[in-house]
Amino acid sequence: MIIEQIYTGCLAQGAYYIESNGEVAIIDPLREVQDYIDSAAKNNAKIKYIFETHFHADFVSGHVTLAEKTGADIVFGPTAETNFNAIIAEDNQVFKVGDITITVLHTPGHTMESTCYLLKDENGKDHALFSGDTLFLGDVGRPDLAQKGDITEKDLAGFLFDSLRTKVMTLADEVIVYPAHGAGSACGKNLSKETVGTIGNQKETNYALRANMTKEEFVKEVTDGLLPPPAYFPLNVKLNKEGYKSIDEVIKNSEKPLSVKDFEIIANETGAVILDVRHQTEFVKGFIPQSIFIGIDGGFAPWVGALIKDIKQPILLVAPEGREEDTITRLSRVGFDNVLGYLEGSFDAWQKAGKEIDTLTSVSVQVLEDKIKENAVVFDARKPGEYASEHIVGVKNTPLDFLNDHISEFPEKGDFYVYCGGGYRSVIAASILKARGIHNVIDVAGGYAAIRNSNIERSAAVCPSTLK
Repeated sequence: MIIEQIYTGCLAQGAYYIESNGEVAIIDPLREVQDYIDSAAKNNAKIKYIFETHFHADFVSGHVTLAEKTGADIVFGPTAETNFNAIIAEDNQVFKVGDITITVLHTPGHTMESTCYLLKDENGKDHALFSGDTLFLGDVGRPDLAQKGDITEKDLAGFLFDSLRTKVMTLADEVIVYPAHGAGSACGKNLSKETVGTIGNQKETNYALRANMTKEEFVKEVTDGLLPPPAYFPLNVKLNKEGYKSIDEVIKNSEKPLSVKDFEIIANETGAVILDVRHQTEFVKGFIPQSIFIGIDGGFAPWVGALIKDIKQPILLVAPEGREEDTITRLSRVGFDNVLGYLEGSFDAWQKAGKEIDTLTSVSVQVLEDKIKENAVVFDARKPGEYASEHIVGVKNTPLDFLNDHISEFPEKGDFYVYCGGGYRSVIAASILKARGIHNVIDVAGGYAAIRNSNIERSAAVCPSTLK
């Protein structure tokens, strides 16, 4: 038996390759599926089933493409409805994969169709639980994403409490837990950085599995402090329920080199967003006016989804040379398939053509320290939880996720400063502000990591895990 976790850091997502005696099951595959096909071929094995734990909101799964390419059956849990052929399994239905079995455990709560899959080994012993978004390490899935009709987030939280108590916590302590997400995912509040655990460990450390917890306490704790979900979430759910173009077609349509002249014409004629994905240190030195910066080497895809929002938005890319296909692939993971092309020769070609450029002022923490003594206006672009745990005394929290809700708060005159955790999100924020005509923004290089090593007055540190 082979169990391989394929963890994609930029999505904080875990897909799984399971093989036994020449047969393979894939759980929650990414949209680009060739690696799974290659792994099976290398082992002379056949992909038999594609199990989906639920309709994912934060990425476009590869189930449809993988089924088309391999003939494998797609399996969803009870109550799922799809526009493509799939097995809608019954609770406790058993699927045989080589010498092992995978049992469907319907665990509504995160969504109504949410399902865990229990793997029993060759001897019929419970071995591992693929817990989807029902159980994370350190947390559980948020219950507010699939509210419909009269079903509220509190109703879903109640279902989740029952699912955990009757289907998950009854498993033996040594059963391995393989969740769908880790730290950084917006599908939970405070996920662990670990990506593999056990039922026993979670019973000891996960607040949501506390033995003496009442349903009322559970509902209150899992619904308390939830931030609004990213705008692209329902659009990804729709794709995962109804189907989508293959990623091969997306790359073929999108990977088009454009000369400076053509790039400029298309930008003017289509209203496309110019998305610059180079490193932030390159971006601040020069970029095409009104570009939005979201660097490919940060939390790229989720930030695109959170800030551009409409997955049909036309996009023109300014990418590091050689990384165009990688960028298009990552965009497609969250459903952004409408890339019109990329600037051939990247930003250097634009600059050499003598076209207008813009720059972003970025200062060191030492400069910020001096400016604060002169009553500089400073904004913290981190998430509310990061701000609550520690921040510069006297600054306002304007989370990047909700920047558009704070536009009127930025001063029209006089410089102001923006910092984040490490200098990535603040450049994104500054690029958006400049695209909106707010040019008196100054980035703080290094962010709070650098601020911690300065003499700037900070609030007392509070452990994030104790915050609600």
